[in-house]
Amino acid sequence: MSKHKNLIPLSIPNIDDNEYKYLKECLDSGWVSSAGPFVDRFEKAVAGYTGAKYAVSCINGTAGLFIALKLSGIKYNDEVIVPTVSFIAPINTVRYTGGQPVFMDCDDYLNLDVDKFSRFCEKECVLTKNGLKNKRSARIIKAVMPVHVFGNPCNMEAIMKIAKKFRLKVIEDATESLGAYYTKGAYRNRFTGTIGDFGVYSFNGNKIITAAGGGMIVTGNKNLAERAKYLTNQAKDDPINAVHNEVGYNFRLSSLQAALGISQLEKLNSFIKIKKINYGLYKEELKGMEGLEVLGIPDGTIPNYWFYSLIIEKEKYGCDRKKLMLELASKGIETRPLWYLCHMQRPYLKNQAYSITRAFWFWNRVLNIPCSTNLTENQVRKVALTIGELKETIWKS
Repeated sequence: MSKHKNLIPLSIPNIDDNEYKYLKECLDSGWVSSAGPFVDRFEKAVAGYTGAKYAVSCINGTAGLFIALKLSGIKYNDEVIVPTVSFIAPINTVRYTGGQPVFMDCDDYLNLDVDKFSRFCEKECVLTKNGLKNKRSARIIKAVMPVHVFGNPCNMEAIMKIAKKFRLKVIEDATESLGAYYTKGAYRNRFTGTIGDFGVYSFNGNKIITAAGGGMIVTGNKNLAERAKYLTNQAKDDPINAVHNEVGYNFRLSSLQAALGISQLEKLNSFIKIKKINYGLYKEELKGMEGLEVLGIPDGTIPNYWFYSLIIEKEKYGCDRKKLMLELASKGIETRPLWYLCHMQRPYLKNQAYSITRAFWFWNRVLNIPCSTNLTENQVRKVALTIGELKETIWKS
């Protein structure tokens, strides 16, 4: 427990009376596990919101990514191109299939660097009758898994062109970007997660909406959606006599989670509006503060503003992001650094990492600051003011 009574947390769920109403409805109906109408309602609601043809719920985003990889044909020793700037979950799902990740650098928005991705496929691989062969490992690369980091959409137009050229499946990790979409180009008005062969959303407690966990697989392919539903529900061929012709998974979402998710989804647009306002307020309050910059937004996109990333230049601000994080914590303000780069994680030290440079630069400088949808204007100003005061204190000390 923090010693601060007025702690400003990094990212917490925004729950009100409507959630209790839906949960009570669920409890009163007696449908609290994975059966009943609420799961189906949630799947239809997510499909309706995003424009995806099909949506299949699951226990969390990680399970969803794993199923998407399996249905994309990823098997033992197949390779999947992944970003090094990511939470480790999507990388682990590649290993769950027996596959191997190949790590790519990030761009100026922390997303997968499409130029290096293209160059890697062109220079370091050869297209064979069996697929894209990695010259170094002699393995076949089957897919790419872009992550829409912190709600900023990746350059999916470029990724899809490269993937098509080199016959790669595309699994979008949209776990952080529900509600983000494109305003220009080939995918104008399309939501993240709905462009690749699969997209996966997460409803973890710190996401823009929550179902107390939970995930959703979306796809435009009916057969793949049916297969996803089959595998996540223990591969039941005859549920009455408990006949299973394949190895399935107990990845089902509960009705209680679905009820919570439905009520949260109804407020997603208002949450994004709040996030956008607070993002702009942070930008305004921190404007002109030497050594600090709020991470920008890719051109032609509308993010969901899930996380706000502060870029700290030690020489100009007066301290690095680690010291600033500790100083803010002492003032009751919770922050978080950028994840430890995935290609440096112990399980992946032997995996190929292609020309990683920009990711190191951001890793040393990025600090995520409070961004909850119930964050008040006064709290935003307090965070910004404290950051400014600490700068003055540090330079004087």
